[in-house]
Order: sequence, then C-alpha cells, then structure tokens
Amino acid sequence: MKDQPLPSGTRLAAVDLGSNSFRLEIGRIDHGQFLRTEYLKETVRQGGGLDENRNLTPDAIQRGLDCLARFGERLAGFKKSAVRAVATQTLREARNRDEFLVRANKALGFPIDVISGREEARLIYQGVAHMLPPTAERRLVMDIGGRSTELILGLGLEPKAMESYRVGSIAWSTRYFPHGQFTPRAFQMAEIAAKAVLDEALSIYPRDVWDVAYGSAGTVGAVGDVLIAAGWPAGTVSRAGLDWLLDKLVSAKSADQLRIAGMKDDRRPIIGGGLSILRAVFELLQIDELQLASGGLRHGLICDLMGNVDDPANLPTTSIQRLATRFDVDTVHGERVAAVAGNLFSQLRASQAALVPPVDDDRARHQRKLGWAALLHEIGSHISHNDYHKHGAYILDNADAIGLTQTELHRLSLLVLGHRGKLRKLEADFDDAAFISQLMSLRLAVILCHARREPDMQGLQLTAERGNPRGACLTARPGWAEAYPQSAHLLREEVVAWQKTPWVLSLAGL
Repeated sequence: MKDQPLPSGTRLAAVDLGSNSFRLEIGRIDHGQFLRTEYLKETVRQGGGLDENRNLTPDAIQRGLDCLARFGERLAGFKKSAVRAVATQTLREARNRDEFLVRANKALGFPIDVISGREEARLIYQGVAHMLPPTAERRLVMDIGGRSTELILGLGLEPKAMESYRVGSIAWSTRYFPHGQFTPRAFQMAEIAAKAVLDEALSIYPRDVWDVAYGSAGTVGAVGDVLIAAGWPAGTVSRAGLDWLLDKLVSAKSADQLRIAGMKDDRRPIIGGGLSILRAVFELLQIDELQLASGGLRHGLICDLMGNVDDPANLPTTSIQRLATRFDVDTVHGERVAAVAGNLFSQLRASQAALVPPVDDDRARHQRKLGWAALLHEIGSHISHNDYHKHGAYILDNADAIGLTQTELHRLSLLVLGHRGKLRKLEADFDDAAFISQLMSLRLAVILCHARREPDMQGLQLTAERGNPRGACLTARPGWAEAYPQSAHLLREEVVAWQKTPWVLSLAGL
C-alpha cells in the first residue's frame, strides 16, 4: 500500500552531504510528479578533511558548516516533514561526527541523518530507477563517491542486492596520487588496490545476472562530461573511452597541468583516484559500456518524501524484524516488554504535555522506536548473559538496517545499553525529554516483565511530577506491592538508580 499522493504545490527538498560535494535539491509536486525548481552544489571535500585519527579537522568542519548555513537560509520556511538531509561515508567514519552534527543540524535548521552504506545504496538505486523508463531489464547500478562506492543489482524499482565498499575518488587520489602526479605505475597500483577491495563484488554481481549497467553522479558523471566534450557518444562510458582518458591524464603528468574540455576545476584533483576505481570496476565485472543515469541519492530521498516506495514505513520495521530473527531474539518476551513500555511512555508523555506543551512532539514516532528497542533489548543475549545489553548496543551501532539511519540505530543502541544497570555509563543527552521518557519507560517495563509473563498493570500509572519537569512518579493501587514483592523491590532499586541523574523517579503506593 502506498501513501496518498502529495497535493500539487507541495514543496520538497533533499540535502546530500557527500564526501566531495554537498548538494541541495528543491522542487514542488505538480500532479504527482516532482519538478525541480532549484539545485545547489558546493565542493566541500569533507572526505579529504579526516586526520590520521579519523577526526574531521577544524577546517573541514567549518567548510561544512558554512555550506549548510547557506543551504539553511534557502530552506527557511520549509516544513520539517518536507526536508530530508543525509550524510554518507565521511561522517560514517568520522569519530567526532557527533560534535559536527550538533552544529550542522543548527546551521541547516533540519536534522541530518548519517546513513549506512547499504541504505545509501538503496536510496541511490531508488533515485536511478525512478528516473528510468519501466522495463524488465536487470540493472546494475554503481555510484563512485569520494570515500565509498555503491553497487546495486535490481529489477524495475526493486533493489535485489546492495553493497557499499570503502573505496572512493578522494581516498584513492590521496593514497595513490598524493601530489597529483599521474604516472602509469600510480594508475596500475591504484587499480590493483581497488580490485582487491571490490573483489567480493564479483560473486554478487557476475556478468550473467544483469543486462544493463548504469552509473550515477560523482566520478561517472565527471568522466561522462569529459568524454562528451571530446566527441564520444553522449550518455555512455565505454572501455575505449576510459583508455583514452587515461592516456590524457598520463600525458598531462599532473592534475595541475591537466587541461581538458569538460573537466571542472573541482574535479581535477580527484579524477585520478576516480578513474582508477572506474577502470577497476569495468574490468572486474566485465562491463563493456556504462549508461549514464540522471537519478541519484538525492532523488531517492525525494522518492521517500513523496511516498513513491511500496510501504516506505515498513522498511525499518522489516529490518528490525530481520535483526530479531537473525539473533534469535525471544520475540514473545520482546513484544510483551514493548507493550508495557509503550503504555507507560504514552501515559508519561501525555502528562508531560499537559504540564508543558512541547514545541515539537512526534509521540507516535517515539513510541514506535521505543517498541523496536524493547523488541531487541535482549539481542546480545546469545553472546553473553551478564553483559548482553552491552553486546546488544554494539550490534545495533554496527548493523546495516535498510530504512534506518545510523543516527536512529545509535539511539536504539543507547536504549538497549541503558535498559538495565547504571545510568551514568550512558553518553546520553539528559536534556532530551523524549529520549529519557523512552529510557525510563523501557527500564520500568523490563522490571515489570522480569518473570517473563504478562504483568498486572491494573492501577499502575506513570505520570509527570507537578512542578518538576524532570520528575516522574509511578503510582500503584493499594495491595499491589504486597501481591508482587519482588517487582516492588526492583522498582525501589530503580528509584535509587535515577537519583544519580538529573531526573527523578518516585513511587506512590509502593
């Protein structure tokens, strides 16, 4: 089932924080179709701004913030639900990404999600496929970015296999063409190294499983522009064309001396790495000709915003269920905890809103994600019984889950990590009332379900404390504590746990 079409005139925007460039796509809906009204691109090259410790340098951070501030000014007045912003490989790698994202979200004025490699691949395929005519062809789609390369196999609008590889034009140019020098030996070494990283792709995308190969954005687009300017057939990249371009680069000897029609100045410093990767992919996957695709990541984001994907809301739910199956989670118990946690969360957020109306409270979304965390709270139990919450958090922080951003997965990992034990260990924002309400509701639900059976919830209520925006009170009916002494004992211990945080949990009738 698909969402209802957006009304004509609706404005939408997608922001792609790539390793080389930041892009902003703005348009409006016209009778069910997205029409671009503005496109902004800035070469930020954050992918070249990671130091030896994989931290973004101050200069790289500032370049990104300056660009996002300009984008943010253009997006002023857009509804939050009409803008989607994502970051890719550089911020997947950056150890100080959270520091950058706090400032970046403020500069842009909208939340920025760091997406996994496979989610990036899904969005790329989605953007490419929706810009192509409907056919029965089996498609191989590639996107060579600044620090990663995505390869996707699909049929029609549906991706069948998606992978992301840590090989990109900026990373390879820095490593194999460090001073911008183009030599046959440098290209040979760069191509060998790229093939080593991409070698496993041969078993996923052999020549007999796809009919047509497409290339999206980045390196492919830059190479295509040069070949068109030199008189090669428009819309395609061939092996002969790649050989011709390699000769031109080697003849020029360096990026500084390279003068070639169709080559933009911002692309010259990283064309060596990009071309070597593209040649490696051609040879490895036996590609003779690559079709240039007009769609890409940001178009995939627009498709999500438009609801042009079957059951888009079910993508993350399906991924959560797959994780539960893969790690043999006790789903009966997980769903039991989810139901109790959801009930408590709903009570608490409703009473908080009655005291202090929230500026932006998407209660249904928070409750859905709380349910996911509850279902998966024991995901690490097959690794260790005592520290399963720590292993569960690690799994979620490092999982590839289609439809879920790394930001969302990290929030789930914090809930799983914090559902038991000391609260001080959490590197969480205790000013985030929605998150703390999720965490408190989950911890109480785990306690109430400790016997792994349906708890007696009659008369139990979790409400906000009047006069204390960081206080909550769990009230029980008379006789409940006597009927369930172990649960009452655990709840009293929980009160002590919260005393070491800025928040307060109190009990009434217990």
